[in-house]
Amino acid sequence: MKEYPYLPKGRQFLYVPITNEFMALAKKTALTESNDLGQPTGSVVVKDGRIIGRAANRAPLGHIRPLNWLHKKGLCIRRLLRVETGTKYWLCPGCARFSDHSEQRAIKDALKNGHNPDCADLYLWGHWWSCKPCWDKMIGAGIRDVYLLDTSEEEFRR
Repeated sequence: MKEYPYLPKGRQFLYVPITNEFMALAKKTALTESNDLGQPTGSVVVKDGRIIGRAANRAPLGHIRPLNWLHKKGLCIRRLLRVETGTKYWLCPGCARFSDHSEQRAIKDALKNGHNPDCADLYLWGHWWSCKPCWDKMIGAGIRDVYLLDTSEEEFRR
């Protein structure tokens, strides 16, 4: 079993290839809608084979291209301070806060669109695990299964 920085008891990640239509849409969402050029992520919420919500992660600043460029150069405040992964996003204005992570935003999108995400699945592209606040939100919303790209750990683990 893989070790993740956080995984709730009794939960697991499932894996699908990029040829999966929902994972492909999560990737497209990340690459077209995220303003985090350092680690764009996208999530798609699917219920009964229908897409009911989708979103990308968003850093709090609207014009952060220079900051994202610095992120790519390794100048993220959290990284410089060696902050544990999945924590203290508030330290760096270039990092998306928990509420701006793609998982939480996709659930909000589903609710905004009038859909109940209970018993839905979530497809996440752009990361190899989900933080505790995102898991709490997914569990609270009733998300059943969480799917990652089958090569996510190799592609997205830093």
